[in-house]
Amino acid sequence: MSEITRRRVLGIGGGLGLVAFTGLTTANALTRRPARTGAELTSEVPLPPPFQIPLPLPRTLRPVGTTGGTDHYAITQRETTAEIIPGVRTPLWTYDGTFPGPTIEARRGRPVTVTHRNELPVPTVVHLHGGRTPASSDGYPTDLVLPRDRPMEHPHAGMRDPRAVQTVLTRDYTFPTDQRPTMLWYHDHRMDYTAPAIWRGLAGMHVIRDDAEEALGLPAGPRELHLMIADRAFAADGTLHYPALRGRPGVQPEYEAGVLGDVILVNGAPWPVHEVDAARHRLRLLNASNARHYELEAVTDDGRRLELVQIGADQGLLANPVVHRTLPLAPAERYDVVVDFSGVRVGSRVRLVNRLGSGRTRAVMAFRVARRARDDSRVPRVLARDIPAWRRSDAVRVRDFSFRAGRMNGGHGWLIDGRPFDPARTDVTVRMGDVEVWRMVADVHHPVHLHLVGFKVLSRAGRRPHPHDAGLKDTISLRPGEAAEIITRFDGYRGRYLFHCHNAEHEDMGMMANLEVT
Repeated sequence: MSEITRRRVLGIGGGLGLVAFTGLTTANALTRRPARTGAELTSEVPLPPPFQIPLPLPRTLRPVGTTGGTDHYAITQRETTAEIIPGVRTPLWTYDGTFPGPTIEARRGRPVTVTHRNELPVPTVVHLHGGRTPASSDGYPTDLVLPRDRPMEHPHAGMRDPRAVQTVLTRDYTFPTDQRPTMLWYHDHRMDYTAPAIWRGLAGMHVIRDDAEEALGLPAGPRELHLMIADRAFAADGTLHYPALRGRPGVQPEYEAGVLGDVILVNGAPWPVHEVDAARHRLRLLNASNARHYELEAVTDDGRRLELVQIGADQGLLANPVVHRTLPLAPAERYDVVVDFSGVRVGSRVRLVNRLGSGRTRAVMAFRVARRARDDSRVPRVLARDIPAWRRSDAVRVRDFSFRAGRMNGGHGWLIDGRPFDPARTDVTVRMGDVEVWRMVADVHHPVHLHLVGFKVLSRAGRRPHPHDAGLKDTISLRPGEAAEIITRFDGYRGRYLFHCHNAEHEDMGMMANLEVT
């Protein structure tokens, strides 16, 4: 029996049936409300007021050793409990006991090996999102790290993927770090269970730096903040509420378009506040939510909107800064922005607001301007000169892909070109070094992520890309009914990779495809 027939047949109902099968009228209505591509859970514990809890700063992981020019790290995946909501203990799955996991700081061109030890009760897979990584360390969804106790009793431990490479208890992931400096993130990527694993806490940040970027004079040190934004919901007993099905993958029907929480966490804290100097700060933003979209703006106590000066995207610095008043942020996207607090009155606040939220989910976090301070940082007019100059005429082929809900084995699922994910099938084969244009169309909001390579956005709806599409990206937020074009060069490594929707519920419900680089 093939893996497709062994997978659960998904009966999609509720909001998904409405948005997926009534045509573009409903899709167009969603264009301005991407946060509603899903259903929202309601927390059952008393929630704190916003802007009271200090912003946590994830610790930087120290190498356990260095050999042959490679830095070696060790991370244990384990269960713990933490006080996310004041006075409430919440069980978590974590990398090294914290949520987010510890941050890895790497240097361009200096390889990193991370030994992951799985002490959780389930199999896991680690993917470095945005990494130019050999296929053996990319975190393919069936390359499981099995728990030590009764490993073969876990779902999918013996699944029929002849190419799967599975280990018991530990696995070494090697990252060459031969790529532009940027902020990546690592998270679980197990087939059918990515969404609940990330929701329970399996996510962390991974930063690549180099001398050229550091010489630009951008805000640094305590004025560079890494901000992982994620929504969650809490059950009455303090556990993270997630509408999973018992004993099989998937979520309850009304949440199959995506799971939204009613609590906004930044670095694992609800609606935190951070004390800043009246100076420029570099905010490295990551949307680690399963399905929630954000449209961020920075608003002072007296109602002024501060500029969000974008200096980077998923895959590193832009050629030139781009100034925004609001900035959309889809699941898995990262943006690198500079905010200047020098014109804000000392003692007042700047709130980071989500224009797509309502009620509690409109607030994200706040900055309290504490003092005047000297500021020697700058934002140069030219940030980077190494962005590839791919042209449409360079492409050796053009491919078309549709990301839509559809029929699947008598039910409904989230599909790419009408087919659900099958690890035993090769969907796309590309040749090493080829430049290709991909044209993609979506029914509802789908943040589409390519493994291994970065890409440039060529067009949206037949017109120029949006200002926030600048630079090199690895995730593009497709809007309902929208056709978009991207261009990329497939280089780096040969082997089996993925492209998929990064709405984590869509991904788990079939919206992934295999990419073979030969």
